[in-house]
Amino acid sequence: MPRSARTTHPVFARCYAALAPLSEGFGGPGLRRELLAGLRGSVVEVGAGSGLNFPHYSTEVTDVVAVEPEAHLRQRAGRAALRLKPPPRLLVVSGRAENLPLPPDAFDAGVLSLVLCSVDDQSQALQELRRVIRAGAELRFFEHVRGGQVAGPVQDWLDPLWTRLAGGCHLNRDTANAISTNGFRVVASRSVQTRVLGVPIPGPEFILGRAIKV
Repeated sequence: MPRSARTTHPVFARCYAALAPLSEGFGGPGLRRELLAGLRGSVVEVGAGSGLNFPHYSTEVTDVVAVEPEAHLRQRAGRAALRLKPPPRLLVVSGRAENLPLPPDAFDAGVLSLVLCSVDDQSQALQELRRVIRAGAELRFFEHVRGGQVAGPVQDWLDPLWTRLAGGCHLNRDTANAISTNGFRVVASRSVQTRVLGVPIPGPEFILGRAIKV
């Protein structure tokens, strides 16, 4: 969820929280289930936003610590957590991806969902996540990334204005490369294109996949 060093974006956060459920109509629930499928034990989710992932954690997950820096989104995530039936035990906490308020080697898996587009420092955020998950643990990621030869240059041109309007979100980051060069080995990754009624439409490109802490 978009954020920057100034982690309170009240107008954008309210717009994001209002519009995010609409995006679920474009296949969001299925992608979230795929993102979280097979996770077990304790999980840290960085950039939890308003908690849209929460209903898709399986009963094999015993507890989730969801970190969210933006105050309005964190409040909404807290309410979403209260609506869940246990398991899992779910705790929503304040914190930034680059400085997680968590002990080392504490979690069996980490989850990043539409957050690496907007952290101030991707490398630092990934190294922090690597610090708090155990050796050999999985990282699950679902992120939007820079497009190809046609979309990429347009995203580069729009990025400065978009970043100001969208709470620090960047359109043109090479997130797959950032993951693989910051202590993770990507074991599965696929591109996801925006679809309406099953038909691909021009728009943001996403990657969904798994990596292992090395």
